[in-house]
Amino acid sequence: MAQQLDPSNPLLTPYKRGNFNLSHRVVLAPLTRQRSYNNVPQPHAILYYSQRAPQGGFLITEATGASDTAQGYPDTPGIWTKEQVEAWKPIVDAVHAKGATFFCQIWHVGRASSSVYQPNGQAPVSSTDKPLTPTIRANGVDVADFTQPRRLRTDEIPQIVNDFKLAARNAIEAGFDGIEIHGAHGYLLEQFMKDKVNDRTDEYGGSLENRCRFLLGIVEAVANEIGAERVGIRLSPFGEHGECVDSNPKELALYMVNALNKYSVLYCHMVEPRIKNNVEQVESSHSLVPMRKAFKGTFIVSGGYIRQEGINAIAENRADLIAYGRWFLANPDLLKRFALDAPLNKYNRETFYTSDPVIGYTDYPFLE
Repeated sequence: MAQQLDPSNPLLTPYKRGNFNLSHRVVLAPLTRQRSYNNVPQPHAILYYSQRAPQGGFLITEATGASDTAQGYPDTPGIWTKEQVEAWKPIVDAVHAKGATFFCQIWHVGRASSSVYQPNGQAPVSSTDKPLTPTIRANGVDVADFTQPRRLRTDEIPQIVNDFKLAARNAIEAGFDGIEIHGAHGYLLEQFMKDKVNDRTDEYGGSLENRCRFLLGIVEAVANEIGAERVGIRLSPFGEHGECVDSNPKELALYMVNALNKYSVLYCHMVEPRIKNNVEQVESSHSLVPMRKAFKGTFIVSGGYIRQEGINAIAENRADLIAYGRWFLANPDLLKRFALDAPLNKYNRETFYTSDPVIGYTDYPFLE
């Protein structure tokens, strides 16, 4: 496969930098799949990920809990226990056997949770004690009810930083090539970063520097633990997931990429401004180009990309790599289809988050 790529298509050109030695620019975006029963990755994930692992490719796992307080959805995986680490190993091995690079995305959902997902039925934690409004889940049917969160005390924050550090160490033990810190989509780290949610008066609230302190503390701890060259971060400064809105998203985005430069992390993965939440795309006057220019590492973009848009973004040097989500979910051989400009399988949103180990998971057809 790697030998037959069309060098005239920018998406299919090699990319070498830091720990990346890729034969093309198409990335599997992190996608919550809810098939890790009791928060333990399952053998059916071996097939799912290896189906989507082209030679010389780059894959990011579904969001994986840093601790037992990090969860907010049924059957999402974790990486805080020995059992979870052992369960990830054959999945990682299968991706590596295909010749691809594999990073584990680590998250903490914060207030986007309910006491049913929390140890001892306790309240979820957040930057704030403001509750989230109940919402229709991404399947368009179920309603998510959120328990009112408990505001993290200043002295509790180092414990969560340590949870991320241990999760990163566990990911390396499981064989992953690195980790992506989930600082996007309305989850805990964004609950601190964005000023419409963060109402703190301690050193983690108020100014931009204070609101970003928690996330940058995690970046520093994780980089010291496993090496900055194995660390990426995902950000959605322009998004409004989980009622996480900032009054000046461009300022937030530029502050973050400049701060990340100081730690020499491998990559920044940023979501396009047109993506406001899970479902809708909007017109936006904002662009990621200023962040692209400011960031010194690998710049990955995602959010509603189709083939031609990815080609254009690489050709115009607006990104190094393009992460594809729904289209990669529905087209395990997405790279081949992009290479041939072949038609794509349509995705079925209704089976994104079911617990079935096959349907909507590993049963999307390959090209003949």
